[in-house]
This record gives sequence, C-alpha cells and structure tokens, in this order.
Amino acid sequence: MIANRAETVTDPAQRSLRGIHESGAQEICRQSGKNLREIYAAALQSDIWPVRYLRNTSILSAREQLKLTQSGVAIIGAGGLGGQVITILARMGIGMLTVADPDVFEASNLNRQALATAETLGTNKAAAAKNMLAAVNPAVTVRSFPHRLDKDNAAEILAGTNTVVDALDNVSDRLVLAQASKTAGIPLVHAAIAGFEGQIMTIYPQDPGLERIYGEAEQAFEPADSPEAVMGVPGVTPAVLASLQAMETVKILTNRGRSLRNRMLYVDLENAAFQEFSFGTDPDQA
Repeated sequence: MIANRAETVTDPAQRSLRGIHESGAQEICRQSGKNLREIYAAALQSDIWPVRYLRNTSILSAREQLKLTQSGVAIIGAGGLGGQVITILARMGIGMLTVADPDVFEASNLNRQALATAETLGTNKAAAAKNMLAAVNPAVTVRSFPHRLDKDNAAEILAGTNTVVDALDNVSDRLVLAQASKTAGIPLVHAAIAGFEGQIMTIYPQDPGLERIYGEAEQAFEPADSPEAVMGVPGVTPAVLASLQAMETVKILTNRGRSLRNRMLYVDLENAAFQEFSFGTDPDQA
C-alpha cells in the first residue's frame, strides 16, 4: 500500500527520491488500522521518505530518520525550555514524546514559553503540549503526565524512552530526575537558564552528573531563590538552549557527532560568548 502511494518527489536541490504525502499516508492508516507513526516507519524502511521530512534528507539518512521515528524521548518540564524542545523534536520526527509538568500556563509565561498562548492560559502544560503536537506532527505519539516527577512515579514516566531532557526550573527536581535517569539507564540532557545566560551538558547513566555543578540535594536552591527566578528569562535564552538540547538528543539517538558528555557548555548571549568546561571521566579530575 505504501509503495503504491509513493511517488517521485524533488528536494530543494532538485534531487529526486521516493516520497509519500501525508494525505496518502493517512488514507493507508484508515484502510490498515495502523497509526501514522507506524506507516512512516514502514515507509522509511523501504527508503520512501515522508514528504514532511523532505528537508531532512540532506543531513539524515533514511535509516537515521527511521531511528528517530522509532525512538522515545521524555521532556520533564513544558515551560520555557521544554515547550521549545517539544516542538523541535516533534518536527524532527521523534516517534514518541513523553511530557511531564504539573503547572498551568500563566500570563507571565507568554514572553518565552512556546506553548503559552492566549488560548492555553489556565491549561495544564503537559496537556497543552499533547493537544498542540497533534497539529504540529500527527505522526508523533504523545504521553502526557500532569504531575511532578518524583521517585515514586519516575519509572512510569520514563518507561519506553531512550533519552530524557531536563527542562526543569529548580535544582531539587533536577537532582531527582538525574537519579531517575541513571536508574532507568538512559542519557540525560540537562540545561538551565537565567537572564541571557544558560548551560547545557549531557550525562550518561555511568557518568558523574549534576552533583558536580549543584552539590547535594540539601544544598539546592528553592524555586523562589533560583537564578531563573531572580534574573528572569527573556524569550531568546530558552530558544537557544532548547535548540542545543534538541540537537544533543538527536545526536544521542542517531549516534553521530560529538555530544557534550563530560563537558558543560556555558552560553552568554548578551556578550555572544560560548565557553566549554571539561569534567573528565574521573570525578577526582574535575
């Protein structure tokens, strides 16, 4: 059915390849009882590109795009960082996104949070993400948890995921998430923002993690005292750091490029400065 619906399409560089339009794929869904994610995965296995991913063909192979389609990513926090990460990963074609956030959108979120609109004010952020992503990319399966991740529900929230993105706004919750990702055996892509500054690093389960930056849980900032709360966050900062988080996630899933493992990238947007800090693999070398 997919082969019959496929046609020759031309990319922006005038290269021809086999592709399938979303309308044709949706018709196959209705006839077969499969969902769009399954249809796109089957198409990519035959080197038939969903046309919505046509602009990815110069930088990703069909095998890599298939890997994204078959992968699951958890985004913990759907605010400034999380909303941007969620949208980017959905457009990249990540097959399953798990979103957890107990908060609702407020008017003060409108300056920076991609999912905050006049229509979503007062709506739970995780629920809003699920509703919005149905329009952004219906080939993405979205699991929505309107809860704060804790040691009791972490296993359920992270189930079936290959990578987790830290889009939280306080250190205490980040340390809980870091331990949960180690227990689940999946990499964690951490970022934090305040003012025009931000930091990002990738932590694999066997690596030393956030304690190198923040110390132990009892030393963590409370949300009201956090740099993000004190310094505020303009819209540009989460957009940049979330893009870096999304790229780290894609690199992890496709096993390409050089990740920020055992390194932290510090970003100062006001002064256009990027500085890298290396931790090494031995905690005593940090």
